Amino acid sequence: MKRREFVSKSVGLGVAGAIAPLFGGFDSLASKPAVGNRYDMAAVRGGEPVAMFDKAIEALGGMKRFVKQGQKVLVKPNIGWDTSPERAANTNPQLVGHIVKAAYEAGASEVFVFDHTCDQWDRCYTNSKIEEAVKANGGTVVPGNNERNYKEVTIPGGKVLKKAKVHELLLNTDVFINVPILKHHGSTTVTLGMKNLMGVVWDRRFYHGNDLSQCIADFLQFRKPDLNIIDGYKMMTRNGPRSISEADLVNLKALIAGTDIVAVDAAATLMFGAKPKDIAHIRIAEEMGHGTTNLESLSISRIVIS
Repeated sequence: MKRREFVSKSVGLGVAGAIAPLFGGFDSLASKPAVGNRYDMAAVRGGEPVAMFDKAIEALGGMKRFVKQGQKVLVKPNIGWDTSPERAANTNPQLVGHIVKAAYEAGASEVFVFDHTCDQWDRCYTNSKIEEAVKANGGTVVPGNNERNYKEVTIPGGKVLKKAKVHELLLNTDVFINVPILKHHGSTTVTLGMKNLMGVVWDRRFYHGNDLSQCIADFLQFRKPDLNIIDGYKMMTRNGPRSISEADLVNLKALIAGTDIVAVDAAATLMFGAKPKDIAHIRIAEEMGHGTTNLESLSISRIVIS
């Protein structure tokens, strides 16, 4: 059996017998105490998306830690696929809408949401229910399908990805909030925070043709999100990134949030049942100094909603 098949099959079996590896072995990891009741990371399980986000952001110090009065905010979920929320190919719409609301409550002047989708953009925005949720909370959805809205930038220190065309919203907003969904991916085993950033660039084909994992890590040389929120409410354990049937999905009811994108991805990888060091782009990003996979070096708030 190929390793990728083993991981996906093992995850499906493991989650059926327990909530997830993250809240098993992960719970036994040592954790540093919080500084002033502000944790480095929050891992929440057992609730609905809105309730889990509220608990997580409180543990991190509140939304006003990240969004100041009058700032423009970019929220980047995964909206790549023309599927319904029940398929868990895109970020949960309730979560995205609530993050928009929380940003405004913290003082944001404008909140924008977009993705460079894989399927037809307007169908992705509509059928994912994300457009509806964003507008209901006062946010602005922006298409990501026009090359003229992408500006070429240099990636300082990039080993393979030395330049890229990035969406102008990334250049013209003050706060960058990354909201991927936790799911399997055929090329990288998991698709989490770092890989979700491929949705802010125009030429993703370059990544796939020129060392995908290194390109994913290289992009962090240009800009890292200010806040990463991984949606694990429903997890796709295999046949990602779209899934084939309900059998590919697990109602995990979990969420991870933090500022260190490498650490957040590492924690979510444990939730998936894999080892962070086995995921090439996570290992490379840590080697490049973009964060840590040593979760014991962080203060982590573990929260269970009953």
